[in-house]
Amino acid sequence: MSINFRQMRSYSNKATVIIPNWNGKSHLRICLDALSVQEYTNFEVIVVDNGSSDGSVELIRKAYQWVKLIRFDCNQGFAEGCNAGIAESQAEYIVLLNNDTKPSPDWIGELIRFMDSASPDVACLSSKMLRLDQPDLIDDAGDFLTWRGGAFKRGHGEKKELYDLVEEVMSPCAGAALYRRTVFEKLGGMDQTFFAYLEDVDLGLRIRLAGYRCIFIPTAIVYHVGHGSSLPHEQYIFLTSRNRLFIYIKNIPAILLLIHFGSIVYGWVFYFLAFGLHKSYLKGTLSFFKFLPVMLKKRRAVRSQTELNTTDIDALLSSEWPEISLLTLSRDYIQAHLVSIHKWWVLVRGKAN
Repeated sequence: MSINFRQMRSYSNKATVIIPNWNGKSHLRICLDALSVQEYTNFEVIVVDNGSSDGSVELIRKAYQWVKLIRFDCNQGFAEGCNAGIAESQAEYIVLLNNDTKPSPDWIGELIRFMDSASPDVACLSSKMLRLDQPDLIDDAGDFLTWRGGAFKRGHGEKKELYDLVEEVMSPCAGAALYRRTVFEKLGGMDQTFFAYLEDVDLGLRIRLAGYRCIFIPTAIVYHVGHGSSLPHEQYIFLTSRNRLFIYIKNIPAILLLIHFGSIVYGWVFYFLAFGLHKSYLKGTLSFFKFLPVMLKKRRAVRSQTELNTTDIDALLSSEWPEISLLTLSRDYIQAHLVSIHKWWVLVRGKAN
């Protein structure tokens, strides 16, 4: 499906909140109820339903008639869902929100007030996402991308008081983020080739490469459950192994790919061992090569819009690695498999006797 964004000179709403949904009925009521009592009111809400079969559509039509509903017959993915909602919106600011969230009453007002006074080079804002089950802990305070291929939630699991400063971050989590519509359209929106997972990191990276900034707003608070519309684990592994490679080949200059090639390989091996479902992981990697011509074409478009120099891009990605080392992971992996082999051998010998 091709998305044509509207080019509008005036807007009927200041912001449009877009909620992609796939079988998220159990979370939608909490999310929409929280939006209905926002202190700031000059916004509209669009739910893009990706072919839900759990009664999500019926719930919205019955109890939330003020919500605009876009319905697909089948799951078109998070990226296409976001783009479809944005194409139908009539607002200056685009706000993406997960269905499994509970925004605080002043959430959207805090974002809009900051963006209204921000300089034009600020293209997106990241919310302070707290865990719904443990609201004193951070779920996400902005995302960062490492040279080893991991995309991480800044502050995840840490005390919320540690993240009370307005500060620049690499990228917002699209689970609760505000974007300037003009920048979103200029850069082509979400990349639908990703389908789901890491598409927001790709968009955030493209925004930064184009010379814009992303700011974390600690007073814009959203409570998050997490994985409200998750795909099956095998599909998650397939998509993340593929999409992680998409990000690098599409966005990163060749010289930096060469410099950090060892780190990228390190990350590939690490996640191959960590995920466990090797068949899905390898399928995702092979699928990357299938889409390589498409990504190389997109790469040319990204390079034409890139304003940062190579040094700045190198510094934009992090060398931090919050995971355990590959050596430790490899040792644990081998030990676990040796235990499994031993149990299998004991079982075989027992049957033989």
